[in-house]
Amino acid sequence: MRSTFKTLFYLRKNQPKKDKTVPIMVKISVNGTSVQFNSKISVNPAVWDSKAGKAIGRTKEIMDINDSLENLNVSIRKSYNKQLDEYDYALPEKIRNQVLGLEKGAKTLIEFIDLHNEQYANRVGINTTRTTFIRYQLVKQRIQDFLKLKYHISDIPLRDLTPVVLENFYLYLRKDCNCENNSSMKTMQRLRKIVYFAKNMGETMADPFQSFRVHFESVDREILTEEEIHMIYNKEFITGRLEQVRDIFIFSCFTGLSYIDMANLADEDIKEAFDGNLWIMTKRQKTNVNSNIRLLDIPKAILEKYKGKQKNSKCLPVVSNQKMNEYLKEIATICGITKTVTCHVGRHSFATSIALSNGVPIESVSKMLGHTSIRTTQIYAKITDRKISKDMDMLAQKMNRRRSK
Repeated sequence: MRSTFKTLFYLRKNQPKKDKTVPIMVKISVNGTSVQFNSKISVNPAVWDSKAGKAIGRTKEIMDINDSLENLNVSIRKSYNKQLDEYDYALPEKIRNQVLGLEKGAKTLIEFIDLHNEQYANRVGINTTRTTFIRYQLVKQRIQDFLKLKYHISDIPLRDLTPVVLENFYLYLRKDCNCENNSSMKTMQRLRKIVYFAKNMGETMADPFQSFRVHFESVDREILTEEEIHMIYNKEFITGRLEQVRDIFIFSCFTGLSYIDMANLADEDIKEAFDGNLWIMTKRQKTNVNSNIRLLDIPKAILEKYKGKQKNSKCLPVVSNQKMNEYLKEIATICGITKTVTCHVGRHSFATSIALSNGVPIESVSKMLGHTSIRTTQIYAKITDRKISKDMDMLAQKMNRRRSK
């Protein structure tokens, strides 16, 4: 696909030298995107023809200036045509860098992704999870697939990652990968962290994310009502695999533990606290934040059911997250629940249907969920009709008492 291409030579008159000459600037435009740079050639403004983009006169000095500009123009044109032939597209930044020799030794986008991911892998188990690391690996795969599909290349210099390329990558995620906006934006966030990682390593480049806005849409998160939770809990299943997955899911509904934290839950994490009750006292793997949750009767019964039956002093027989979600769909169908039930729905349901709807303050819910900010808890929590009804009942009782006085 051919593109609109133009080279313009103009003067920067606000920076005259002692000999009264001024720098000749170069502006390269491709498809409405442009870059400017100093040609390192100077001329007296009195002999400059702005329309022709060259000096006027027959002196040797003027002829040398025009020859240099013509050679520069030829180099720019060659770089433009080469990019079109190799990639079927051209970037003005890449043309400038090739002409000025700035690309020699410059690291590529994939090289920086590899450097970032190699460093990030060392943090797994310390202050991040393997799941998050895998998501950064997915960023690399998505970028490589995008470059191959859109530009027919496997990699680009990091400096060529422009706002236009970012926008095209976002559209690729939405259209070709069928990702929702928020999922796409999480990928863009991770890519932005990699770009900032490169800048922190000393890479000099314009920030492409200054012109790209990462925006998330409000999502109605799925939750189960307290009635639906008890429906699943009281359902008898013929197969042991469904019963086991049901127990794990119900445990999440009554504790708010995430999948990975349930998988890691060990006997040593169950402790008797100052109030004489059993509590889960652990740290969330995702954030390494303390998460202390008092055990209610139902999760205590589930722990007792599987006590001493797991390896490595683990408390629960947790299968893979993929299997959990697969079996939960089957369980929802058997119970006549049309909602999309996943392992994480249990955590949402604990926050909303079990805790907040029954009067537990959001500050306490946030602490139990191991959140670093109540704003995160507010994303999980919905104000249910039942909670509103209870609040209005309390208001009505107060108003009635005042009237009766």
